[in-house]
Amino acid sequence: MPRSVNSVAKRARRKKVLKQAKGYFGRRKNVWTVAKNAVDKAMQYSYRDRRNKKRTFRALWITRINAGAREHGLSYSQFMGKLKANDIELNRKVLADLAMNNPNAFKAVVDKVK
Repeated sequence: MPRSVNSVAKRARRKKVLKQAKGYFGRRKNVWTVAKNAVDKAMQYSYRDRRNKKRTFRALWITRINAGAREHGLSYSQFMGKLKANDIELNRKVLADLAMNNPNAFKAVVDKVK
């Protein structure tokens, strides 16, 4: 009895990977072995960077809050400590947005905690 191979599934698997590799440069987009490695690496990077994105945005928000707080004579840590002491529950994302786009509202928050 001849050997049976599932060529349909094999081709579908390859088409799926080559479709994901669309837009890559050179052989990465159309040679199976190169494309497979490129797509695998891209998936690793995307998994890693979905987590890193959270860290980088938090750091950006902290930088913006710190800059806004220092304009009013407080450091970031003093400001956040006083927010917690006064039971003001605004998260860093909202505070950073206020500090950057609505300085009057941020000043009101700072005046409330001083």
